[in-house]
Amino acid sequence: MSREISTAAVTARTAVTPAVWGTTYIVATELLPDGRPMLAACVRALPVGVAFVLWSRLLPAGVWWWRSAVLGVLNIGAFFALLFVAAFRLPGGVAATAGAIQPLVAAGIAAVVLGEVFTRRTAVAGTAGVVGVALLVLGPDATLDALGIAAAIAGAVCMAAGVVLTKYWGRPVDLVTFTGWQLTAGGIVLLPLVLIVEGLPASITATHIAGFAWLAIGGTGAAYANWFAGIQRLPIGVVSFLGLLSPLVAAVAGWAVLDETFTGVQFIGASLVLAAVVAPHVSPRVGQPVRTQ
Repeated sequence: MSREISTAAVTARTAVTPAVWGTTYIVATELLPDGRPMLAACVRALPVGVAFVLWSRLLPAGVWWWRSAVLGVLNIGAFFALLFVAAFRLPGGVAATAGAIQPLVAAGIAAVVLGEVFTRRTAVAGTAGVVGVALLVLGPDATLDALGIAAAIAGAVCMAAGVVLTKYWGRPVDLVTFTGWQLTAGGIVLLPLVLIVEGLPASITATHIAGFAWLAIGGTGAAYANWFAGIQRLPIGVVSFLGLLSPLVAAVAGWAVLDETFTGVQFIGASLVLAAVVAPHVSPRVGQPVRTQ
């Protein structure tokens, strides 16, 4: 029983991260400069990553030079870039729905790399998650764009691969240092896109600074450290489904703060998302939680 309670506590703590990520949309639209998605992504990652590394005064050694780079690209650099490409080329609902395949992809990769069992329950929960996100955020006038869809799917694959490799390789140092290595590597990948492709805004206001500070400190530094800690302690088939909480929180935040509508169809979608998140914790015997390693 104590083992089950411990697992539930770790799961609840890890779930805070995707919930915090769900505030990104409202912060980006209300507090950040318009038309600067790569700047937002870079500021989220690079400053706090460098700060973490300077605090620990530890650099990667041996194989961890290239492993940190790979994880930084998958979890941060490429993921953020592809996410924003999808967001710019697709309605938000389409991008979120395409990204909702991530739990299924992660579970599939984990089955190959980690030997975790890909169960029928995982397949059903993953499908329910995609349908739930679609009902929650997909509008009737949504349009499709081939490049945008490709970017959204590639972003989901990057995140799934990053989650699995983070667990497979483990971490050789404390959590802050480990997070700092990845955020720095990802931020370095994003920096040229900001300077060469996008450019800097003409001015930065106090509101912009507040938005950047929240995304960097709460939404990235603390959130990713918490996320990586959860990955180490939970099966991929559990932790990957927690990511579905992000579009759910985004929709609720839009309704609560921006006075957006929340329809009956969206309520059904939200219920399916919550069911998909909870399903990996329930054993075939009703009411008996899964014992995770």
